Amino acid sequence: MLIKCPECDLQVSEKALVCPHCGYPISKPPAAKRQTSKLKKLPNGFGGITKITSKPLRKPYRVMVTVGHDPSTGRPITKILKPEGYFTTYNEAYAALVEYARNPYDLADDISVEQLYQRWTEHYFATLESESSKRTIESAWVYCSEIYSMRAKDVRARHIKGVMENGFRVETKGKKKGEKVYPTAGVKARIKSMFNLMLDYAVEYEIIDKNYARTFEISGDIVKEQEEVKKGHISFTEEEVNKLWDNVENIKFADWILIQCYMGWRPQELGLIELKNISIENLTITAGMKTDAGRMRVVPIHHRIIPLIERNIKFAESIGSEYLFNDKGRTHSGSYFITYDKYSDRFTKVIKELGLNPEHKAHDPRMTFVTRMKKSGADDGAIKKLIGHKDSDLTESAYTDRDIEWLRADVEKML
Repeated sequence: MLIKCPECDLQVSEKALVCPHCGYPISKPPAAKRQTSKLKKLPNGFGGITKITSKPLRKPYRVMVTVGHDPSTGRPITKILKPEGYFTTYNEAYAALVEYARNPYDLADDISVEQLYQRWTEHYFATLESESSKRTIESAWVYCSEIYSMRAKDVRARHIKGVMENGFRVETKGKKKGEKVYPTAGVKARIKSMFNLMLDYAVEYEIIDKNYARTFEISGDIVKEQEEVKKGHISFTEEEVNKLWDNVENIKFADWILIQCYMGWRPQELGLIELKNISIENLTITAGMKTDAGRMRVVPIHHRIIPLIERNIKFAESIGSEYLFNDKGRTHSGSYFITYDKYSDRFTKVIKELGLNPEHKAHDPRMTFVTRMKKSGADDGAIKKLIGHKDSDLTESAYTDRDIEWLRADVEKML
């Protein structure tokens, strides 16, 4: 369509930018379309992708991954992705970062124990329901300062034992700076438990090849020291035992407590019972730890708990576990393996749900086993053999050979 030029009054096209006759501007040039970024946004703490423009690179996009957080500032600690940290396009870099997040395979060579602790606790603390459980881990970690900077893949049993014995030097207020603080028996057990879990995580994510924390047990001296402080345990009353039986089908983990009450296992021993050491045909379980007398002892299965044992075996087989007791917890990637802390947490839930004595601890079913055996008239020597205690009676320990049926007769005296 033709229009008149406002300046010379001659006809020009309405699409013309200027009048061809006098040069008067007719219309403004169309605005350039604004390009929107289609780059995928990274979540906080996920890592970072940077385009290097300071020099010409064939692969200018650099990927940095988060390997932990500075304990003092909380800021993320990052390292370049390995073995390949540079990419041609942003989308290639993004895909590599996502793959790393799924399986942090590349840092196995140089991740330190401290960096491993930071990554593991970010995962593990999210599964805990109480602040006290978190503080237990944090208090045990303080004693490990000697190996903070070690590569996680270099940690061996001797290093973990070392932090249990060497203690740490105080650097904060509350005690004289530089003073050496040594862990108690209970703290040593917590340190061992912490490394069990942390190195399980490291094996799962292929940061290390083997969990050396699970290659040794805490020494007999630590066990004796723990036994000295284990006072105030409360046996379950007959009413409480009956309440567990009444609710064994509808309260999860009530069966675990009953099995412990009828076999006398320590909480730590429950999680280590392997299916290969259970004989339903002979009604025995071979397991145990801690002392020479208690290690791999044979305990008869009381007739009342046979169905409870069998259903735990069935579940273990269904998930491909080699252990009798299993529970994954709340997280999708969590381990089924039962630790002392894991059992204690589930034990407390049962006690609370059934309204039993809130002072009960995870060792109480073991004490209940001893108490009920004594009340039923069982032989003291048999009781010591069943719970893994050394008998001080020379005649009993050296000259009495109690076969499994002899022990079973005493176990079956309990109702």
